[in-house]
Amino acid sequence: MRGLDRLLRPHSIAVVGGGGWCANVIEQCRKIGFSGEIWPVHPRRDTVAGLTAYADIDSLPNAPDAAFVGVNRDATIEVVGQLSARGAGGAVCFASGFREAQQETGDGHAKQEALLAAAGDMTILGPNCYGMLNYLDGAALWPDQHGGVPVERGVALITQSSNIAINLTMQNRGLPLAYVVTAGNQAQTGLSEIAAALLRDPRVTALGLHIEGIDDLRGFEAMAEAARTLGKPIVALKIGRSDQARAATVSHTASLAGSDAGADALLARLGIGRVRSLSGLLETLKLLHVTGPLSSPRIASMSCSGGEASLIADTAHGSGLVFPPLGERQRQALRTVLGPKVALANPLDYHTYIWNDEDGLGRTFAAMMDADLALGVVVLDFPRADRCSAADWTRVIRAVARAGKISGRPMAILASLAELMPEEVAQQIIELGIVPFSGLSEAVEAMDVAAELGRARPAPMPLLLPRPGEAGTTLSEAEAKSSLAAHGVRIPAAERATGAEAAATAAARIGFPVVLKGEGIAHKTEAGAVALNLRSAGAVAEAARAMPSEQFLVEQMVTGTVAELLIGVLRDPAHGYVLTLASGGTLTELVEDSVSLLVPSPPEAVREALGRLKLFRLLCGYRGAPAADIEAIVSAVMAVQSYVQAAHPHEIEINPLLCGPHGAVAADALIRIGDSHD
Repeated sequence: MRGLDRLLRPHSIAVVGGGGWCANVIEQCRKIGFSGEIWPVHPRRDTVAGLTAYADIDSLPNAPDAAFVGVNRDATIEVVGQLSARGAGGAVCFASGFREAQQETGDGHAKQEALLAAAGDMTILGPNCYGMLNYLDGAALWPDQHGGVPVERGVALITQSSNIAINLTMQNRGLPLAYVVTAGNQAQTGLSEIAAALLRDPRVTALGLHIEGIDDLRGFEAMAEAARTLGKPIVALKIGRSDQARAATVSHTASLAGSDAGADALLARLGIGRVRSLSGLLETLKLLHVTGPLSSPRIASMSCSGGEASLIADTAHGSGLVFPPLGERQRQALRTVLGPKVALANPLDYHTYIWNDEDGLGRTFAAMMDADLALGVVVLDFPRADRCSAADWTRVIRAVARAGKISGRPMAILASLAELMPEEVAQQIIELGIVPFSGLSEAVEAMDVAAELGRARPAPMPLLLPRPGEAGTTLSEAEAKSSLAAHGVRIPAAERATGAEAAATAAARIGFPVVLKGEGIAHKTEAGAVALNLRSAGAVAEAARAMPSEQFLVEQMVTGTVAELLIGVLRDPAHGYVLTLASGGTLTELVEDSVSLLVPSPPEAVREALGRLKLFRLLCGYRGAPAADIEAIVSAVMAVQSYVQAAHPHEIEINPLLCGPHGAVAADALIRIGDSHD
């Protein structure tokens, strides 16, 4: 581990450069209350921002713990080398024009290599990055304004976008920020290493990531394992789709298992929650800061409006959240408080009969909270402070706090619109140990993610890392099936033949009925290169003559199929080997029904993934139909993974895998080795 801890928690800071950005760093250090030494460095100025300036790095009183380097890229390389030689703890490299600008400058890679060589063992953040804010210890290597305040404990945020980092500091949702760190283009110190250092700080309660790309899968795995060991949850906003996934168009797998599916599979595998928006990221972190991951998706909702009760139920529809029906104990306790006119349900509309009765409110909220509920949510929208009074709302807050103490269950107060949860109220609510949600949709997303994070799961298996691409070839269907069969995939009896007469002869040897396929054609059905259920040699010869091919594969016709499944694997350099299970055959294009895992995945994970398919009802025997052999399907998936681990292909697709009561047979298969296909 390099001196990242020293850089993140410095006692002395050097600011190199004389422009407005460097003056801003000094101003932000003063504003945040930095108590250590600040040493401006400029070769021609006596002072910078009112502080005595030093002519060069060698003139500094001591080796600084941290430095902000705010000069052009060529000077940055020189200064970083001087800081490294002096024994500095680390540096923020503000300049751009390195790897991220390769297309514009043409020498970005060379400049970045020179920067890394100059840094040696010294830690650097960036280049092309704003730096970091430490709100716990009062340290700001940051060249711009920001909206945070000192805290004693809170969440850490890491982003690869400096502008997004600024915006996140401006949140007014009451979320306490412990650190905000930007990674820039991660020339040396990547997101995973930064995250691991922040997680080690006992004052950090949870970690939020804004990810544009993952460049070190092993480091990311190690970071997630460290979080698991420390019991600190991670939530991520992952954006972007890989060019590699978009470029692979020979099969259905490529469109089903693009980078986004790979990201989903990676984050789920490592126990990292995924959100879809910045507001969802902040609300989820707020929940995790106050309560940690939820013990289950079982939620109780309470509001004084039927409209709000319906709205939260509708908003949560399609999520994993559950509003369990009320039990007899809950009903009796609620009836005692609310009387006969209130319809008792979850979500509960408790009406306004008890609005001014703090004791009644507390008893109502406590009555709703069974021991098996993960969270109690009271919908409460606060009025505008500039035009209205919120005095009556205080008793509701106290009643929620009381209910939490009585029931021993976590509680939240939810404002249906973000602007209806004032920041000062949110901060007060957090002090009471209550989650202050800002926005209904964001709250539902936060609860859903937190419940998934709280789900017990075994430690994940190490990922199979993608190998570098090579000049590629696509195997024939017969070659692909033979390769998979060697690892345990069941395939039909088959022969290859040249010409219509040879195909008819091969069919007679196999036994009718047979399937005839023209070889060398990627999408055979669309090209008219597949004929099914051929029952005579003459029918085979006639079908062969009608196909746009002279090379044929003649196969045993598999009968008794319950459902058709797709098994695909795509090499995604950003996330590993993405394993996709989906409805197969013609349904692949008609039905959005797929799940993705990463290789290797154990049998229990494969079974669980199969259970999430819409197709699973067919596999289990729909409306009296026979059920498929689920274990045979799982075995086929495990066999495909075995081949991937041995051969490291670019892409595999079995479509369809014919699933029946007595087994699962690969009716068609494609394997692509390397990155290109002709």
